[in-house]
Amino acid sequence: MDTSGFSLPSYEFSNNNGECTVETSALKLNVDLNGFKISWFYREDSGWVNFANDRKTQAYNFDGSLGEGIVHYLKRDLDEQYFGLGEKTGSVDKHGKRYRMQAIDAMGYDAEYSDPLYKHIPFYITRHRETGFSFGVFYDNLSSSIFELGTELDNYHELYRYYQAKQGDLDYYIIGGPKVKDVTRKFSWLTGQTIFPPKWSLGYSGSTMSYTDAPDAQMQLNEFLKLCEKHDILCDSFQLSSGYTSIEDKRYVFNWNQSKIPSPKKMVNDFHDKGLRLCANIKPCLLKDHPLFNELKEKKMFITNSHNEEPEMAQFWDEIGAYLDFTNKETYDWWKGQVKEKLLDYGIDSTWNDNNEFEIWSKEAICHGFGNNKEFELIRALHPLLMMKASYEAQLEHNPQLRPYLISRSGSVGMHRYVQTWTGDNRTSWKTLKFNIKMGIGLSLSGIYNFGHDVGGFSGPAPEPELFVRWIQNGIVHPRFTIHSWNDDETVNEPWMYPEVLDSIRELIKFRTKIIPYIYSELRETSNSYHPIIRPTFYDFEHDETTFEENDDFMLGDSLLVASVVEKGKKEREVYLPNNPGGWYDFHVGTWYEGGKKVEIPAPLHYTPLLAKAGAIIPINEAEVTFSTKNMDERGFLLFPCRGKGKSSYSLYEDDGLTNEYLHTFAYIHVDMETTEDEIQININKEGSYELPYNQITFHLPEKEQRKLTINGLDQNVGKGTFSYNLSC
Repeated sequence: MDTSGFSLPSYEFSNNNGECTVETSALKLNVDLNGFKISWFYREDSGWVNFANDRKTQAYNFDGSLGEGIVHYLKRDLDEQYFGLGEKTGSVDKHGKRYRMQAIDAMGYDAEYSDPLYKHIPFYITRHRETGFSFGVFYDNLSSSIFELGTELDNYHELYRYYQAKQGDLDYYIIGGPKVKDVTRKFSWLTGQTIFPPKWSLGYSGSTMSYTDAPDAQMQLNEFLKLCEKHDILCDSFQLSSGYTSIEDKRYVFNWNQSKIPSPKKMVNDFHDKGLRLCANIKPCLLKDHPLFNELKEKKMFITNSHNEEPEMAQFWDEIGAYLDFTNKETYDWWKGQVKEKLLDYGIDSTWNDNNEFEIWSKEAICHGFGNNKEFELIRALHPLLMMKASYEAQLEHNPQLRPYLISRSGSVGMHRYVQTWTGDNRTSWKTLKFNIKMGIGLSLSGIYNFGHDVGGFSGPAPEPELFVRWIQNGIVHPRFTIHSWNDDETVNEPWMYPEVLDSIRELIKFRTKIIPYIYSELRETSNSYHPIIRPTFYDFEHDETTFEENDDFMLGDSLLVASVVEKGKKEREVYLPNNPGGWYDFHVGTWYEGGKKVEIPAPLHYTPLLAKAGAIIPINEAEVTFSTKNMDERGFLLFPCRGKGKSSYSLYEDDGLTNEYLHTFAYIHVDMETTEDEIQININKEGSYELPYNQITFHLPEKEQRKLTINGLDQNVGKGTFSYNLSC
């Protein structure tokens, strides 16, 4: 209920024979009380321009006469594009689709067609092709709902789209643009600041169901460490799947199976000794024979049935159980205590909040509601948010000095304040690789920025070698990079699973470490200014209408265009280069291309096809690291100068990467680049109190660049395009 940061702008109100108007300096709405219909307008120099309208015939319904729950109808235009809705399958433009907003455990989903999935994000952006104006609609409702965006026609009404929720109120926000990026940033600001995680969360994170399901789980986990070291695979963390909690063949949250893992604390220490953090899977449902079930039942800490006040039993994995009621303060505090006692006290570094879709389908289910009983359906999507919030608070309370890092599969609007997420239990296929990219763009446009996909596919067959490599190429340029699996044939997706491509995979993972300074700095920028990290190309190049055509490309931050290979057998990648005035460089080979055109670039297996915007300044970790030296960090900058006259700048963010000291102890390395036909001038300076772990900075120019380089006014010797500079000079 916090309203700080919000303002009430001055406005004018008038009522003229049933036509009410509310007008600010930027937006205006007209309300026709004859049937109650609203029209929205934005101001241009020429006057007010209409950008959205309720349907003329019965725009609202609250009594159920048009179906269950509340309904809002908007006029639909064939020239409109619809983006967002969080994590949804299919194309980026959702016009002509129909989606259910209801979290379920959709393991093995079809990334092109399956619906619903794991998250509840009732927000989308409308863009009109002709005017270019964009606006967002956010329905602030926690109940299951439907978004009808153009599959339905009714001869008695004009073209329409609608939102329909099972329960709750119709509270909605209209967010004016004018551009897509303006709407996304405003919605992100409205729903909260993206959590800023520790730097180690950006490294490769290993995971599989197979290790912890095995009877010798601790041995298999230790073997993973040995194989990482043997094959020189850089790895910073491991996600401990729920098999560690098992009793026989079922899973019991906060229980350690010590026949599988005889010494949990030793296991944690073994991982820490090799520089890996551990993230433990936890679930919000207790099976009916859980050792603590009866105790919690007596204390009424479960979601209950309104008729008999007994725990509302639901299907969960291969048994039935009851979901914890996080709207009960006693349950909330119990959860925090268990996280501390059963995980954090053992040395576990992080929580993996999983299977938290809260699949309860009884209409009689009720929640404590913090002392004011609520029907479960009314606040269905609130529970995963409260679960992750409780886990976050437990971690912060256990060690206030450390930045919490958490993962959650399900969630609702605002989940980004606490966790990193991923697109759930995907299925191994080339199609999944392709459409996961589009799902990620939907998340980004909906304010969820810190995410990734299960690399290699979670369920189904093992990925073939080529698909596995292409998936890793895509995974290493997402904030979350995790190889995870529960393959049907009981194989395990591991970096070394195919010796014939191991060298390429090793090189790709090392490249991930190389660009972490760039991704980490983007995460800080995301937290500060609400820009997404993964962006559709039209986010930054909306002036170029071609970028709105369906494609498989995306921007990583402001400067890098990712052209993932999503088709089998391709050795080159056709990519449309947005109309950037300075053009683009092939990141790896240095070839320059003009913007606004399609080009074909090399797409070998050992690197991700990338293009850098002319003028880009990309920070890298310069150190030649191995598994045993992966904490080495030396700084360099890759320069992609404009070919003629041009100016650009970049600010690299640095801190200790681990603690909450970043709130007041940090530094920025500011780099300005100005080019002429004959010269490239670099000016670099440091701002801030954080003491850098390096003094020397290396600058790299494209191989064919012959212009003279000066750094802070000092001429550099022309060599192979690599120049070192002492920052303390």
